[in-house]
Amino acid sequence: MQLGSDPLSELSIPDGTTVEEHDLVTDGDVVIGGQSTVEFGVRGRSVIADERVRFGGHIEAEGDCRLDMWCDVADNVLVGEDAYIGERVHIGGELRVAGDLDIGDDVDIEDGFEANGWIVIRNPMPTVVFLFVYLSHLLRLGEEEAAQNVMEEMLSDAEEERDPLLVPRGASVSDDAWRVSTPAVVGDDCRLHGNIRAESIEVGRDNIVFGSLRARGDIVLGKGSEIKGDVTTRDGDVRVGPGAKVWGDISADTVALHENATIDGTIRASEEMRMHTDEVLDRPDEDAEAMAEMAEELAGESDGEADTVDDEADGETDSGEADAENETATETDSGEADAENETASDGDADTAEAASDPDVADDESGTEASTPDENAAEAE
Repeated sequence: MQLGSDPLSELSIPDGTTVEEHDLVTDGDVVIGGQSTVEFGVRGRSVIADERVRFGGHIEAEGDCRLDMWCDVADNVLVGEDAYIGERVHIGGELRVAGDLDIGDDVDIEDGFEANGWIVIRNPMPTVVFLFVYLSHLLRLGEEEAAQNVMEEMLSDAEEERDPLLVPRGASVSDDAWRVSTPAVVGDDCRLHGNIRAESIEVGRDNIVFGSLRARGDIVLGKGSEIKGDVTTRDGDVRVGPGAKVWGDISADTVALHENATIDGTIRASEEMRMHTDEVLDRPDEDAEAMAEMAEELAGESDGEADTVDDEADGETDSGEADAENETATETDSGEADAENETASDGDADTAEAASDPDVADDESGTEASTPDENAAEAE
């Protein structure tokens, strides 16, 4: 958020906000402008309420809770860290604080209070005045970067940056209707109860609103959002994104309807009604980007596994060929050795036969064998 801009210039509902059993639940901080009415109970990271804010239920804050003067809470206030309670605040239940408690004069707590840390009884400076004085001092010292960091820390979680739930001054939030005189912006994956009345309305992706939408200016419905009621604008246009569904009628000057959207009621356009195939929101689709990254990772892993399988197949092929060559070479060497052994055996057998046959032995030695008659003739 830039310095000089009003953080409460619109109703801003962050991603994942839900209404559960008359409780307004969000993961981030809750910042409520002065003289507003919130009929819900509130559960969030830190809860900051300007003066004269009325809560119709309890408050559960994981972090700090700051209630300025004349605030009224119908039920308990449970604080996970520190609490700052301004003067003349009324709490219809009990106050439990896990950290320190800074409490002002004339505070009415019907069921008593308990704090594990220090308890200081004084008049805490109102939140708006405190921020104004502190930031003004930093700016006078030329510490613009430090002032910017203070604003970011006030509206974000130290562990994980989360968008806060911002309710503008003079707003009325209940199970029946969300009424503001400023623009209203709804994040993604929200589940809300009540009609929304605002200067202009932008509904993000994959939301469910159990109520109607009515604005003076433009109304935009993101991809996959579902509106359980009518969508009406007095002087603006209506743009409906892909996969969105409206269970009631649409009335506007110009209606731009995505070809995959569904309208159960009647469409009334005083100027023009047209079909389109474009995305109606300018903000990035984080879910689509995450799915694309996951698909790329899976594709990379599949390619790696395919390469591994190919390498293993090549290795098995090379090993098979090597084994075949080795077997062939072994068989060849074995065959040659067997042939040589057979030849040598045959030669040894012939030699043995020749040695046992005198005629053969004489033939081989080149000497003729003499008989006794021939020897006698030679003697004569």
